[in-house]
Amino acid sequence: MRNEVMVLPCLLLLHCYVVLTMETITQEKAEAAIPVTTLSPPEGNTTFLAGTSWCVALPGVSQIDLQNALDWACGLGMADCKPIQHGGACFDPDTLVSHASYAFNNYYQQNGNSDIACNFGGTATLTNIDPSHGKCNFALPGSVRSSAPSSLKCKTSFMWVKFAGILLLLYLRR
Repeated sequence: MRNEVMVLPCLLLLHCYVVLTMETITQEKAEAAIPVTTLSPPEGNTTFLAGTSWCVALPGVSQIDLQNALDWACGLGMADCKPIQHGGACFDPDTLVSHASYAFNNYYQQNGNSDIACNFGGTATLTNIDPSHGKCNFALPGSVRSSAPSSLKCKTSFMWVKFAGILLLLYLRR
């Protein structure tokens, strides 16, 4: 009977190992597949600006460059772009410069208000004039938390806690 009771924990352990191994491999492949884009903030000066500042799109830059920068901010940059979607508080005015300004500022506020977080391939600039308008409120310093995904380590440790709990329950059930 004791051998039969140990089969289930061994199968669970094997299952956990396979799942964790596959998640790690999948995560590594996904990270390797992400292309490096020139629109990400450049390395270098990390001077933080004193006072309140916002990051906005530069008027007059190439529409193609601005669209690419907006796509990066809302994609890999993980800016919260829901308010600039149709029906959102910042959809109007429905212009590329307005939408890019909102996304650029959201990214800038998420990333510590450093001047390197407001570049976007030269399509953005810093301002000390609040660009909020009507119901559209642009994020302020400290009002936006990073939306970066949680690490795989947290997932892994939680999986082991669940596994240990199952083993403990099986042991106590005897």
